[in-house]
Amino acid sequence: MSQPRFWLLAALIVGAVLARWIPHPPNFTPIGALALFGGAFYADRRMALALPLSALFLSDLAIGLHLLMPVVYGSFACNVLLGRWLRHHWGVGNLAAVTLLGSIQFYLTTNFACWLMAYPHTFAGLIDCYVKALPFFRNTVAGDVTFVVFLFGTVTLAERLFPLFRERAEQPATL
Repeated sequence: MSQPRFWLLAALIVGAVLARWIPHPPNFTPIGALALFGGAFYADRRMALALPLSALFLSDLAIGLHLLMPVVYGSFACNVLLGRWLRHHWGVGNLAAVTLLGSIQFYLTTNFACWLMAYPHTFAGLIDCYVKALPFFRNTVAGDVTFVVFLFGTVTLAERLFPLFRERAEQPATL
């Protein structure tokens, strides 16, 4: 990876992490988008996974720790895998699909865990948990879409305007 591209991606990641600390509606965060971004733009699997989860952990240290953290982290690790898939199936339609799929799996996974911890273990309790979480799901989708557009759009625009940001920047011919 070229140095300019590395610094562009690093700056976007830092910006996304900082955005988590700005006042926002519940679940309107950059972390889901950041996990997709890491999976899509980092060839090294460890880096793709470490960046969003480290960002989440560092911001959780400041914001507060909670019992559902292992489930939340596992869910974002799934988003990294979706981003890895996107790496080899690039397209706007696929980006939209994995963004929505990431939001859905986060909603289903974390609220199932919430049901296990805080609701009656009945079908009615499960439905009640998911229904009460719908406003959070709306915010998750809105946050994921907003930050995916920002992160992926910024890289795409930079690559089109400035060849040095491309993954394999063309080298000028020498005489």
